[in-house]
Amino acid sequence: MDIQDLEKLNDMLDNESDLREKIRDKINDLDKKTRTMVGNLNKIHSTRPESIPALVGAIRPVLASCGETFGGLAELIPPHQFWRWKDMWCHSLRTAVFVAAMIEYLTNRGLLSLQATASTLGIKDEWQDRVALSAEDYLHGLIGLVNELSRLAVNTVTLGNFEEPLRISAFVKDLFAGFSMLNLKNDVLRRRFDSLKYDIKKIEEVVYDVSLRKLVPTGTSEAGQIAPM
Repeated sequence: MDIQDLEKLNDMLDNESDLREKIRDKINDLDKKTRTMVGNLNKIHSTRPESIPALVGAIRPVLASCGETFGGLAELIPPHQFWRWKDMWCHSLRTAVFVAAMIEYLTNRGLLSLQATASTLGIKDEWQDRVALSAEDYLHGLIGLVNELSRLAVNTVTLGNFEEPLRISAFVKDLFAGFSMLNLKNDVLRRRFDSLKYDIKKIEEVVYDVSLRKLVPTGTSEAGQIAPM
């Protein structure tokens, strides 16, 4: 090979290696933020309803700061190379989606749309060819939300909040119905979606037990317990 060609190849390899390290530094920063948020969110399982707003309030600034990290990634990624690099940060992004979705549920008992989630995370439309929230990553984050809500349904009863499992049940069933109408071709996503049936069963068992023991007012239904979306 020509010596000049070899030098060009070496330069290309060095530049790509440098870029990968810079991207990894940003992802490490994002990982720290998601670990902090998830660690705080874990406290919801031992926190009484009246203290949930304060807990959510402590997480919001960290969630908002994720936009700075995504902005830094957008500056690093060359134009039209989103799909080349996205696998490096997709796990952290899905965790951030889960956090944003959980905060929305805890605050408004509602579901964040894909666009609203991207906005919450500070991901701008003009970055689409470099950093974006894909439908796949969004759906993975929502599945993580259902996984956590099935656990919350059990723990809220332990804390004496007997109506929350009914709200969770109505919310999760509505979300599952939406998932069922999607044409899921990704094998990993499909398997995770199928696993939601176990979460729903777990929640239904809690609702049945609460109802059987008459721990909620007579005539209370799941639909009547979920806040308007």
